[in-house]
Amino acid sequence: MSAGRPAEALVTADREACIGAAQCAYSAPAVFDQDDDGYVLVRDPRPGPDAWEAVLEAADLCPARAIVLRGTSDGT
Repeated sequence: MSAGRPAEALVTADREACIGAAQCAYSAPAVFDQDDDGYVLVRDPRPGPDAWEAVLEAADLCPARAIVLRGTSDGT
């Protein structure tokens, strides 16, 4: 069971690091999308607790480590 989204969590993405693998959009489509060139777009920078586990999975699966989670307790 997930501990839930930290109160101050903010989801951002490093579009310069993104390689267009789309793992984020597949893992958490309510939070991430891709632009016309296939690079990450953050649709919801403050997703609710119900989406947080998918956001963590997306960050873990990103081969370029382009998903940035700010304000989390683990310092990422």
